[in-house]
Amino acid sequence: MSGPTETAVDPWWRSAVFYQVYPRSFADSNGDGVGDLGGLREKLGYVELLGVDALWICPVMRSPMADGGYDVSDPRDIDPLFGGLDALDAVIDEAHLRQIRVTMDLVPNHTSDRHPWFRSALAAGPGSPERDRYIFRDGRGPDGAVPPNNWPSVFGGPAWTRITEPDGRPGQWYLHIFAPEQPDLNWENEEVAADFERTMRFWLDRGVDGFRIDVAHGMAKPDGLPDMAQVDTRMLVHDDSDPRFNNPGVHEIHRRLRKVMDEYPDAVAIGEVWVDDNTRFGEYVRPDELHLAFNFRLAETPFDMAKIRAAVDNSLAAVAAVGATPTWTLSNHDIEREVTRYGGGALGQARARAMMMLELALPGSVFVYNGSELGLPNVDDLPDAALQDPAWERSGHTVRGRDGCRVPLPWEGAPPHFGFSTGQPWLPMPASWAGLTVENQLERLDSMLSLYRMAIELRAGRPEFAGAGIEWYGAPPGCLAFRRDGGLVCVLNGTDAPITLPAGEVLLASAPISAGRLPANSTAWLV
Repeated sequence: MSGPTETAVDPWWRSAVFYQVYPRSFADSNGDGVGDLGGLREKLGYVELLGVDALWICPVMRSPMADGGYDVSDPRDIDPLFGGLDALDAVIDEAHLRQIRVTMDLVPNHTSDRHPWFRSALAAGPGSPERDRYIFRDGRGPDGAVPPNNWPSVFGGPAWTRITEPDGRPGQWYLHIFAPEQPDLNWENEEVAADFERTMRFWLDRGVDGFRIDVAHGMAKPDGLPDMAQVDTRMLVHDDSDPRFNNPGVHEIHRRLRKVMDEYPDAVAIGEVWVDDNTRFGEYVRPDELHLAFNFRLAETPFDMAKIRAAVDNSLAAVAAVGATPTWTLSNHDIEREVTRYGGGALGQARARAMMMLELALPGSVFVYNGSELGLPNVDDLPDAALQDPAWERSGHTVRGRDGCRVPLPWEGAPPHFGFSTGQPWLPMPASWAGLTVENQLERLDSMLSLYRMAIELRAGRPEFAGAGIEWYGAPPGCLAFRRDGGLVCVLNGTDAPITLPAGEVLLASAPISAGRLPANSTAWLV
């Protein structure tokens, strides 16, 4: 318990800038066209140059890769595709030498269908302890040929697959809210919870500084697995009435996991939580549950000042009642890149620069998706034959999926490899990215990369960014302005004409300021 003389120091993650690395698209060290941990290690100097506090590494555990590594066959090993366990150890060691913390994805809701547990479940038969680790049910109808309920898979089609029993007869069905290769675990089974705790300790003992918990609003299923009232199978469509997610029992799971995290006082658990209701969202970040939870409102908000202000207010309100820290992100490996969302081309670039500065001016933790700092657009014209997202096949080639925001990063030189790999990149890279390479942007003070570096450095070092609150103040129509507790003023001009800035010294602007006027679609920081 804190004594009256003890000085409270905020945990590092309360104001951290996290850099999300999608490993297969970051840097390839062995020429097979797929990014790996060796490539990440080679580029840690770049990450340090960017100035971020921590990495979030998307899944690198052993996996058949039916869903980009989110189908885990061994949660306590690193897939050879990414370089094996030694490669992660090397990344952790070098990142720590550079004062960069390392967090990694963990996947508690499901395993791969190649996990030894699931293979045992298929062989063991109905009613067995092996099947009880997953969610197996008899089908409906006289011959059990109808799925146990009407739930859809997030990737399209039903959320149930019927198996053939060991004796060759059609048998039970198993639940997979995601792909059929991702059977859902039964978190009411003590063995499941204990094994996940073992996984957490395995990585924390190796020096990992925390986890991003995939589908943290999943895991707990409603009693009786009732039918859904309405069925929408589109990806990333979420509704608080969806019985597949956000069931009350999930909080007891998080309280249990938090006890493990508390054995490692500097570690952080960050939940992927798609929950709209603020009260229910806040429940995930109560003092005995997750440290942080992703709030996706800014990433889902168009470049509209009233909607941006509402998203900021909403995100702050969602955590205020429980004294938790807000989180901010404009994109990730599941969401269309912000340059494209904000209109594409020069307009999208300008607005992405402006929104990045708004985001970094806010109190809390910020998550930057690799490539955002380069201003990469979505690649929406990938050849059909190149698409790898499971949504493409599962939807009968009607949903193109998320590959467009997962194209590898351009480091230097010319197409087709841009220094990402000496082999053929796993997704083709547009020739038009020649001007967006890291090499090109490091040489230009006016580049997106240079703006990110300056903004992150100022955020980390200036006292004006202190405090947990913001205060909106008067701004012309189509603009936003707020003041941080520490004194920073952030002004965003969302109109198509310049505006006059308030009094103060300009710390940084996303576009050149002339005669005290802030250009259209740009942001300035003042003190």
